Amino acid sequence: MEKARAAGATIIYAPISFLPGYYEITEHPYGILKGVVDSNAFVKGTWGAEIVDDLKPQDGDIVVEGKRGLDTFASTNLDFILRSRGIETIALGGFLTNCCVESTMRTGYERGYNVITLTDCTATLSEEEQRLAVEKNYPMFSRPMTHAQFISTLEGEAAEVATRGYES
Repeated sequence: MEKARAAGATIIYAPISFLPGYYEITEHPYGILKGVVDSNAFVKGTWGAEIVDDLKPQDGDIVVEGKRGLDTFASTNLDFILRSRGIETIALGGFLTNCCVESTMRTGYERGYNVITLTDCTATLSEEEQRLAVEKNYPMFSRPMTHAQFISTLEGEAAEVATRGYES
């Protein structure tokens, strides 16, 4: 993230959190959200809803509020933020690979963003699920790449912009 910031990328976080009692979601959750409720996960103000220390937001980063489901676009103002800042390309990382990351990837693709999914910055519950998502689903809705490939691309674009600006 430090290298992405240095290359001019906007860092946006979209943590999921719920009030105690999970009043923001259906009274009878099922699937992954039932697991969240049953395990008392992602309760606002608790350790489980915090961004890990190694990835804490820095000055200039944006923390999107209101993520209550799988797709970051669905219950937040992420699209508004991206469009108002003129951002056309999004690079995704996070957890779960085949759940929240994939849901956000698909919506970003449908909304016309250039989507990059960082294959080594996502994780899921098993190696098989990770492999299948990266090999089968990511290429349908994004340009999968490692974080090193992404940083190299960013640095190359930044150098090209700097060169063009210098020559003008």
